[in-house]
Amino acid sequence: MSIAAGVDFGTLSVRVSLFDSGRGRLGSGSAEYPLHRRKDDPDHATQSHADHMRALVEAMQAALAGARVKGEQVEAIALDTTGSSVVPVGENLEPLSDYYLWCDHRSWREALLITETAHRMGVEAIDWCGGAYSSEWGFSKLLHWLRHNPDKRSRFVTALEHCDMVAATLCGITDPDELPRSICAMGHKWMWNPKWGGLPSQEFLSAVDPVLDGVRARITGRYATSDKLAGHLSPVWAAKLGLRAGIPIPVGAFDAHWDAIGANCRVGDVVNVVGTSTCIIAASPETRLIRGVCGVVPGSVHPAMTGVEAGLSATGDIFDAIARRAATNAGALSAEVESYTAGQTGLLRLTWDNGDRTVLVNPELGGATFGWNLTSTAADELFAAIEGTAFHTRIILERMEQGGTPIRRIINGGGIPRRNNVLNRVYANVLNKPVLVPESDVTSLGSAIFAFLAAGAFRTVEEAQDALCPKFRTIEPDASQAAVSNEVFEIYSKLYFSLGQASSEPAAMGGVLPRLRSIAARVRGAGA
Repeated sequence: MSIAAGVDFGTLSVRVSLFDSGRGRLGSGSAEYPLHRRKDDPDHATQSHADHMRALVEAMQAALAGARVKGEQVEAIALDTTGSSVVPVGENLEPLSDYYLWCDHRSWREALLITETAHRMGVEAIDWCGGAYSSEWGFSKLLHWLRHNPDKRSRFVTALEHCDMVAATLCGITDPDELPRSICAMGHKWMWNPKWGGLPSQEFLSAVDPVLDGVRARITGRYATSDKLAGHLSPVWAAKLGLRAGIPIPVGAFDAHWDAIGANCRVGDVVNVVGTSTCIIAASPETRLIRGVCGVVPGSVHPAMTGVEAGLSATGDIFDAIARRAATNAGALSAEVESYTAGQTGLLRLTWDNGDRTVLVNPELGGATFGWNLTSTAADELFAAIEGTAFHTRIILERMEQGGTPIRRIINGGGIPRRNNVLNRVYANVLNKPVLVPESDVTSLGSAIFAFLAAGAFRTVEEAQDALCPKFRTIEPDASQAAVSNEVFEIYSKLYFSLGQASSEPAAMGGVLPRLRSIAARVRGAGA
């Protein structure tokens, strides 16, 4: 038997879980770090590298104590992070600023410029990230930082994704040429693909803005999938973490991608990792473009397949915001909607509160709710928001299927589905397919699987999944509610594309509100 540590850096905290290759999870520890927001700029979201590493030490100590495991027993450690969370660094990889967190949207102008320039120059890379570059991604954030920090440009050496920065730190790597670069991170967020020799050309980057001159050569290092090693734990960090120096550390990845592995994602599965936002993850044996889908990257998710990523820019954040405005919390408000049925509220919620990640890829959209009346409540809005995120998910899954991604099973992973069965029931009805939910927590299990591979405890990802992944509970769709959901989805789909695209013809709005009211009256009458 072997013991490995899986590390998951989330938006607000890091969790370390210790697993035994035969017995599964032994124990976990977590520690929080602050997210820096600004009231005068809702797009601002940053975090400190020092805070991350301090929290990692605290979480590791708590995990070792909780699992009653000695540090020298741990044979490997692997880590995943949010992304694209970008830190610019100087000499010896010292941070020059805080991370631009994944949910930092300050670079939306830069993203538009990258998109426009790529289409004008016929750069193939833009097609592989859905036809539009995002303010949530690496080059737009780096360009924003370079434009707004002219006093630091002379000290700039390179920029790193969070997963690569943590791996380099733990391995004691300070030479940019020796940096581990995650193909998962760089492929989905930095337009990297072996098809055109890695990163897009310097000619293109300079055409976007001359401030990017020379940047391509600075994003150097060893690009690799997660079945390769980033390095080995340095003596300095081994002492801080209480582990044995020299244990292997595989190349890292994004949290949602490894959460999908931990949720037992196989070919034909789509995993909705539902948390503060939603990442929709699949692994396909084929590599095909999918219009409007954020990323199609060979070697991500599963090193031997093509990873497909899409998602919603906010999910749990929307639920929390609705509850906060009602002076309550999402858990309490969710309890009020346990008996709600499809369409009964008469509300239709476009959940663009933090923009649109997929399919429109537009961070400047805002949330909208149709159908309010004088008796509408916060609970009604929450249920409509849950329906809205399910409708948006259906838009994305239909686009993925049109692009050739096989979808046979829907798995709802992440934290929210394990504690909110209303969401699972709504998703089953909206998608009109059974929804599978892991019976136990899979956070950091994907990391542990890759740590076990690095330690040689398992030969393949699938072998590790068979040994470690939990069973599913299944939520079946209700035929009558699925039919109502389909009616509302027709309205949602029309509004989604007509209101979400500036080039669209104005929506035929005249019939929307009466139709929502009619559906709600019929549903409430049937339940009387």
